[in-house]
Amino acid sequence: MRSIGFWHGLGIAVSVAAALVFSSVSAAQNSDFRWPRLLVVATPGTASGSFASTNGWTPIFQQHNGATARVIPEDSELIRYQRLMVQRNVHMSSVSAAEMSFQIQGIGAYAAAEPVAQRVLWHHNDTPWGYVVAGNSPLQSVEDIKKGGIRIAKGVWSPPMIAAVTAALPAYVGLSPEEAEKLIRYVPISSYAENCRAVVEGKVDIAYCATVSSVLSEMEGAPGGIRWLSLDLDNKAGWEAYLEHRPMVIPTRIDLGVRSAHGAVGVTSNFLYAVPADMDVDYAYHMAKWLHTAYDEYKDTHPLAARMSLEHFRNYLDRSPLPVHEGTVKYLREIGAWTEEDDAWNNQAIAKMERWLEARRAAMEEARKARVRIDFQNPAYLEIFAKHTQGLEGFRSRL
Repeated sequence: MRSIGFWHGLGIAVSVAAALVFSSVSAAQNSDFRWPRLLVVATPGTASGSFASTNGWTPIFQQHNGATARVIPEDSELIRYQRLMVQRNVHMSSVSAAEMSFQIQGIGAYAAAEPVAQRVLWHHNDTPWGYVVAGNSPLQSVEDIKKGGIRIAKGVWSPPMIAAVTAALPAYVGLSPEEAEKLIRYVPISSYAENCRAVVEGKVDIAYCATVSSVLSEMEGAPGGIRWLSLDLDNKAGWEAYLEHRPMVIPTRIDLGVRSAHGAVGVTSNFLYAVPADMDVDYAYHMAKWLHTAYDEYKDTHPLAARMSLEHFRNYLDRSPLPVHEGTVKYLREIGAWTEEDDAWNNQAIAKMERWLEARRAAMEEARKARVRIDFQNPAYLEIFAKHTQGLEGFRSRL
């Protein structure tokens, strides 16, 4: 059984620590598992589908288990990562698979974040994303960005969202990074809701948004409404270029979320509930078990809650490159939903994550010894970072 060191992360308040700590030994010996008094789940901001759907199942969890459940909205992906992995004042975080891969590989702002091993606890949702414009926009196709003078929202809090607009989309239409910089004006925006609303407020021409977000329903009802710029499912070369920059997404025809998006072609980004790798095995086991066995009671609380079924999780595992927590594996194996083949790819995923984390720790150690400022905007540090991570294989969906 693993250490309960998970509960003693940096910066956690004494009152929260008291609520979180429990005896894993007694839990293992007692079939009546004792839940900690407090469950804290971090999600993207209040305008996100992740926040709304998590608020759907947590009250039911609270009723079933006598624990207080709190949902903490935080738009900054980096801050949410720090709270989960470093400060340890939340148990779980709803995070996109793409974001999780960026966190592991130290892409963007994560290059300077403390590298900590994490695992997938359960599937949250398979969120469709696309490129939205105002209803009266002259843009009719993503190819129109090659005409120049286009303003695109750049969500500075999320490296994957930055990559989606500054690298993946230009690559899809055949623009080099240099050409994109000349033709496109990227407008920095500090929160997800503002990122999307900027389209109907006339601040930008295009924004990258999740079709299930409540802010999109609001935008759809704005004067003139909204439209979506489709990508072409048959554009193989375009998709190969796109996936070079967003390797964790899946091309898809959208059928979930606001009505205006139905039929448009975008991408699916799976959201997962992530936890530190050293979360107590019994706790992860019982959390996974509850999410599965209570599904029928919470599935109708939000459209995205319906995506938390074992079936959706199992379908995602067939293409996931990210390691699953030992407690979840224990439960899935117990109910016949985990195979030896799953063990093989999961062990490979764990080993791959460790290689990345070891390389990043080595880079930070070298930077400290050389008195180089560890900052993702410091070229000297990035040179050291690149030296240590060179040649490592990135995470990509198993298609």
